[in-house]
Amino acid sequence: MSLIQAYGNAAEAMISYVDNHTTDLAGSVMPVPVKNYTDPEIFERELDLIFKRLPLLAALTIEMPKPGDFKTLSMVGKPVLLTRGKDGVARAFLNVCTHRGNKLAMEKTGNCSRFSCAYHAWTYSNDGRLLGIAERAKFGEVDTSTLNLTALPCQEVAGLIFVTLTPGVEMDMPAFLGGMLEDLEGQKFKDWYYVGSKEIEGANWKIAYDGYLEGYHFSAAHPKTIAPRSYTNIMHFDIFGPHMRVGYPTFSIGKLKDLPREEWGQHENDGYDFVRTLFPNVSIFVAPELTQIAQLLPGPTAAENRTVLHYLAKVAPVNEEEEARLQSFSQFIRDVVNEEDYMLGLKVQEGLASGALDHVVFGRNERGNQVFHKWVDYYLRNDPTAPRPNP
Repeated sequence: MSLIQAYGNAAEAMISYVDNHTTDLAGSVMPVPVKNYTDPEIFERELDLIFKRLPLLAALTIEMPKPGDFKTLSMVGKPVLLTRGKDGVARAFLNVCTHRGNKLAMEKTGNCSRFSCAYHAWTYSNDGRLLGIAERAKFGEVDTSTLNLTALPCQEVAGLIFVTLTPGVEMDMPAFLGGMLEDLEGQKFKDWYYVGSKEIEGANWKIAYDGYLEGYHFSAAHPKTIAPRSYTNIMHFDIFGPHMRVGYPTFSIGKLKDLPREEWGQHENDGYDFVRTLFPNVSIFVAPELTQIAQLLPGPTAAENRTVLHYLAKVAPVNEEEEARLQSFSQFIRDVVNEEDYMLGLKVQEGLASGALDHVVFGRNERGNQVFHKWVDYYLRNDPTAPRPNP
């Protein structure tokens, strides 16, 4: 099935939901223990078994497109250095000098072929090889091949660069993404323009992520931004293992009935919107004006997360006025997410920490949330023989 056919099928389902005043429903309601959002021991297991074992989005191809480009970032307490070699390959390393453990690259971004440690001037190529030891004759004999930077599994697909934070873990992005990979490749993100990024802070990472998975809250939480455009509490879920493409019909979806059925899949952002989620921590909203890719990073405690919001435009601005417009719009979207979603999330965290509840309940209409929490539980079991969750 082509992407256009799949989108058309989703549009057909959403039209039916609107006409029949229903939505894509799970089989039953689902309780989730409050401790899953607050318990430090559960949080540490999530870090160890999910965030340090599964592929995580680390960068967009358009952030570092040229040989020599690099980016540094902190992910779940790990200092990461991403580089692009002269062969064009993206690589990832722990950003740590192998001499005495100093942070190696200090700048957030740049372009260079080698890195020199600010402590003792040990020098590394951007493919991780140790090139030189300062005053080698005095240092003593060492096998430099054992002192290269610590490599992390890294793969670049669909204009996105993924990293696994544990060295040596097997990484297979096509297998991990499954059917979602075709969708991502269809976006052609590697050809877009990178507007920039902004950071916000919020509650437990799952509280924040829950908000990206349902439109039940639109009318109450977004009365002036999303609710005037989109139906509240009507969603459609295309599920690819732990990843999802969530469809949200807009008030203009009825006009699709006047078009040939084979054209319905060509009307994303013109009758319906999609939010694409990549487990465990990425949400992508593609829009004509500006696309947002949210990268949720848990911690440093169970009650906190840091979210990096990346903004992309399909076409690069041709002048300063257009650039200023893109920057202003990205700030507006950031403020909506922060003030209308993440601030509420902090109130939810406060309520859960009060002890008033021992569990929360996800309704049949919150199918995406149910799928997400089932997959969290699956990975925390750490049992390869356990059955995968049934969507």
